[in-house]
Amino acid sequence: MSAAEFIAARDFLLQHRSDYATAYAGFKWPELTEFNWALDHFDALAQGNDDPALWIVEEDGRESKLSFAEMSARSNRVANWLRSQGVERGDRILIMLGNEVPLWETMLAAIKLGAVVIPATTLLTPDDLVDRVERGQVRHVVIGSAHTGKFESLPGEFTRIAVGGAPAGWKAFEDAAAESDAFTPEGVTRADDPLLLYFTSGTTSKPKLVLHTHQSYPVGHLSTMYWIGLKPGDRHMNISSPGWAKHAWSCFFAPWNAGACVFLYNYGRFDARALLDVLVKYEVSTMCAPPTVWRMLIQQDLAAVKTRLRELIGAGEPLNPEVIEQVKKAWGITIRDGYGQTETTAQIGNTPDQPLKPGSMGRPLPGYRIALLDADSNPVDEGEISLVTGEHRPTGLMVGYAGDEAKTAEVMRDGHYRTGDVASIDADGYITYVGRADDVFKASDYRISPFELESVLIEHPAVAEAAVVPSPDPVRLAVPKAFVILVAGQQPSRELARDIFAFTRERLAPYKRIRRLSFADLPKTISGKIRRVELRKAEELRAQEARGELEFFEEDFPELKG
Repeated sequence: MSAAEFIAARDFLLQHRSDYATAYAGFKWPELTEFNWALDHFDALAQGNDDPALWIVEEDGRESKLSFAEMSARSNRVANWLRSQGVERGDRILIMLGNEVPLWETMLAAIKLGAVVIPATTLLTPDDLVDRVERGQVRHVVIGSAHTGKFESLPGEFTRIAVGGAPAGWKAFEDAAAESDAFTPEGVTRADDPLLLYFTSGTTSKPKLVLHTHQSYPVGHLSTMYWIGLKPGDRHMNISSPGWAKHAWSCFFAPWNAGACVFLYNYGRFDARALLDVLVKYEVSTMCAPPTVWRMLIQQDLAAVKTRLRELIGAGEPLNPEVIEQVKKAWGITIRDGYGQTETTAQIGNTPDQPLKPGSMGRPLPGYRIALLDADSNPVDEGEISLVTGEHRPTGLMVGYAGDEAKTAEVMRDGHYRTGDVASIDADGYITYVGRADDVFKASDYRISPFELESVLIEHPAVAEAAVVPSPDPVRLAVPKAFVILVAGQQPSRELARDIFAFTRERLAPYKRIRRLSFADLPKTISGKIRRVELRKAEELRAQEARGELEFFEEDFPELKG
């Protein structure tokens, strides 16, 4: 019965994929008591289904292409083998693999067993892993053999499973292939049983441990499926690294909710031309990519590339309007922005075939009620993005932060979940991102959105990345300061600093102007998000008159004034 309700909700969204008003007004989250997505949905979808479910293409041309039926059988073998290695319902299993078939086999197998998965990126250091193993209470790990050395000195007792060759003391994942492809679960899975534990990327603090259930992510990603605009039979490419929530969004749950194929292209170093060739050769129909990828793609002659693409999505951070316009001009497709967090599924988005507004990330997605609140929980036109809970609590919202009741209570208060992000809303319900609540600052008594200024900075042809933070000023309290990374081939100089000041001066209101600029590396989290908090703290501690070697002030160029 639970599976039938899930499919009915899914089919409603597929039926109204181009009719936002009907989808938003009529969608109801299925009310489930017992549900195991891998058994009740994926295996049912896979029965006798020879359509491709997972298709991985390597840089050298090698391919792994597996049908839904094959993935069902293979994950059953892995589930049986993991059970024989001592994996039980509720055990926590850390998975640290690249974009390789065993990742999807293990994810499906863990769900079938009722184990709790802790996804991890292969970029983690031994110190990172100590934190995850201890706080995550890990009982088993499944990792690539190249990374087994990171676990040599890790404390604790846990089953060690290696993919691609097992060193001494490790079990060989490949032994799972000898198991039966018939799997019988031990008891039922409750929809509110724990399924996933995600460590957030920690842009402002120590990573938090986000808890999701067998309902909140598998079912919750119906909203993500709707935002992307997926259809059964699509080939969906998502450019994302395993270990982060976005990978589960668009490389696992959303495509397979729709009955679409997960398509991956593995490369050592990004090559825009090679990616375009893959899109054409393999007839990819939908694609999601971060802004950095889109910015590199528009440097190619896109108009000369004839793809089968139907839907394009930007994710990770809001896209610069210039990039969206260039892609639309070349391909006639608008890259659609959206918004969500590790703590949720897609909450807000520009959905298929709907009017878009420049700079806006769209409207609330089906199943989500959004409020913008001030510090006193009053509705405002610009405030913290908050999800209405209570009877309207979205299925895609996390249970809370594991092991941190105080933090959970802080974000789940007054009938809302607080995201920590600030946005504005217009009369038509379109929401525009302003920035992290911790990053928005005041200069001359005006509120400044770092993201808005950074969007202008990266339009300059010499700027690859930028971060804006407040720099203390005796007159204005604070002024916007930009930290800039240049594109390959550009060198920091006084002349270039002057040119960037002039460029932004033409595009920003006087109170928003960049007043200080430093050519410097940007501190980032392991997932690549800029840690503005480090830059901000460094500025606060800096003496007023101190200057970095490659730092320039607007007043250094009096000829710009006027």
